[in-house]
Order: sequence, then C-alpha cells, then structure tokens
Amino acid sequence: MLLNYAVKTEMEGTVFRPALEGMQHVKSEDGIMLTKPFLDVCNLILPVIEKFGAAMAIVKSDIGGNITRLENKYLSNPTKYIHLYTMVQEEVDAKTAKGSSSCTNGLLWLTRAMDFLVELFRNLIHHQDWSMSLACSDAYAKTLKKWHGWLASSSFSLAMKLAPDRKKFLDVVAGDGDANSDIEKFCNTFSPFLEENHKFLASVGLDDLKAS
Repeated sequence: MLLNYAVKTEMEGTVFRPALEGMQHVKSEDGIMLTKPFLDVCNLILPVIEKFGAAMAIVKSDIGGNITRLENKYLSNPTKYIHLYTMVQEEVDAKTAKGSSSCTNGLLWLTRAMDFLVELFRNLIHHQDWSMSLACSDAYAKTLKKWHGWLASSSFSLAMKLAPDRKKFLDVVAGDGDANSDIEKFCNTFSPFLEENHKFLASVGLDDLKAS
C-alpha cells in the first residue's frame, strides 16, 4: 500500500515525498492514531536515513527493530490493534509495559528516534552554515542524549563523525524536487504525531523511561 507508493515514486520528487503522502492517512476520520499508517510513515523514513551512510547505521537498526516489534503485534490481530495506543494500554493493564521487549518500549524509542531525526532535519533547514556533523550532534543533545547511558552516548558521538557532507546529502535526497520545502513540510506535519505519542505515554506514566 503506502510502501508500494514509495517504490512507484522513488524517482519523483524528493526522498521525503512518500512519507509526506503517507502522513495524510495516519489518523482516522475521528482523529485517532492508526497503527499501520503510522508505522508505514516511519518505514518510509528509512530510505532517507540510508542516505546518511554509516553515521546512521545505529539509528536505522534501532528504528527498524522497533517498527518490526510493533508491526508483529499489529499483525497478530489487525482488528484489535488498529489503533496505535491499544497495544500500549493492554500492556499497561497487564503491568508488562516497562519490559525491555514490550511494544510500549518499542513505541517510546521509535518516537524518540523520530524526534531526533525531525530536530536534525530542522537544523539543516534553519542553520545553513552548520556542518552535517554539528547538525547531528545538536539534534542528539536536544533529544536522545538525556535518555542514553554513557556507552550509547559515546557510540553515537563516534558515529556522528562519519556524517556525510551536508550539500551532498541534500542533493541526494532532493531528487528532482525541492529538498528544503519537503523537509520543512515533513517536520511540521510529523511533529504533532510524535507529540501526541509522548502525551499518551506520559498519561500512563511511561514517557520518561531510560535505556536499560
């Protein structure tokens, strides 16, 4: 469905275009976050992350793993888990939400990783004089760093040194479209979904869990 759209439009517009299209379907008509469309959009960001090369290998692996965890739960009963927060509420009620392999933990860290990417993309738009490495490091400091331990922070800082040249990156993701415009649209449209995830997780006391 949405992922097929990504294949069809791979050469049309920017790398962000499929995700922008997908975000139109993330909520139901009555404004409820839907599991599959949300995860599809997260999946559609992976091709963008791939353009960073080795610098984002850790992030890509983490995002992919959490998407798979949530997708598997959804596929076990698509009707039951059509709404994104249903699986979290189920774990909260069963007192299993804080487990490292829980879907709640998966959604939390997927949302945090997306926070990091949104902040990074904003830096590229709003700080034209920043290097890619600086844009990455600043985004990390504002999002993921406070939730990571020393080892994860050190690994991340090391990876950021492998960040590609920002001009080359923007040229690659632009395709035949306007990278700056689509990045701005992506950040402005996706951020409210992430904020809603945090708000829900906070309402059940699970938005402040640190890495185990």
